[in-house]
Amino acid sequence: MRGVVMHTAGDVRVEEREDPKIIEPTDAIVKLTATCICGSDLWPYRGIEPADHQVMGHEYVGVVEEVGSAVKNVKVGDFVVGSFVISDNACEICQAGFQSKCVHAEFVAQTIGTQAEKARIPHADGTLVATPGHPDPELIPALLAASDVLGTGWYAAVAAEAGPGKTVAVVGDGAVGLMAVLAAKQLGAERIIAMSRHPERQKLARYYGATDIVEERGEEGIAKIKELTNGLGAHSVIEAVGTQESFMQAVGATRGGGHLGYVGVNTTCPSRASSCSSPVSTPWAGRPRCAGSCPT
Repeated sequence: MRGVVMHTAGDVRVEEREDPKIIEPTDAIVKLTATCICGSDLWPYRGIEPADHQVMGHEYVGVVEEVGSAVKNVKVGDFVVGSFVISDNACEICQAGFQSKCVHAEFVAQTIGTQAEKARIPHADGTLVATPGHPDPELIPALLAASDVLGTGWYAAVAAEAGPGKTVAVVGDGAVGLMAVLAAKQLGAERIIAMSRHPERQKLARYYGATDIVEERGEEGIAKIKELTNGLGAHSVIEAVGTQESFMQAVGATRGGGHLGYVGVNTTCPSRASSCSSPVSTPWAGRPRCAGSCPT
């Protein structure tokens, strides 16, 4: 089969790869209908993270071709949406709602690579979700968004405790940031501030529920958020970029006692950053409380 392989930074090739086979009874083989490139793929492409013949791709939908003997929730012929992290959805951590930290977790991009014609998906019962029948072609891009960015944006909004009566600020206007705007709207946020400099993305943000647009960044962006919130900052802030600058902008935009959900893929973990001038893990000190996903 053909598949995408990043040999090293900036060197991406479509090559022949070995066809996947059932290895464990919990596996499924999926013929991929659609896949895409994620913003996190840019880290190794730019040389910020190492890449040495790395298979690429972690957002995917497709049709089940074969299943292992222990697979019960999906069957051959099902159209499925796959998660970007393998999980059994049965362990104690999964049952608490943190499937990305499953005891069997592995990142699809690092070990499987779904920018390919087919993929072997371990723990298929926990990782794949079958749709009711086969979707019309025009619906497939929306289902592909459910493979990663929709769930990630929703998790960020929940972690930031977006909800009725809250002002939510979203740092980042990529796919995850826009889905966080959508999630905040669905969760009932009263006001949603999208931080964006791109006109087309601003239009999408407003379509998904943003009430305000802030183009400023850094200290100017923080000042603008405070100006819009009577000097207090937002109740809920979502960081969906993944740089130190965007994280500190998100911290600064969060009011005392507020909540910050960070899901931008970081090359360093903000919760451990010694340079953080306002530690976010000490709510009892009146600073923002922080919840997110840090690659380890």
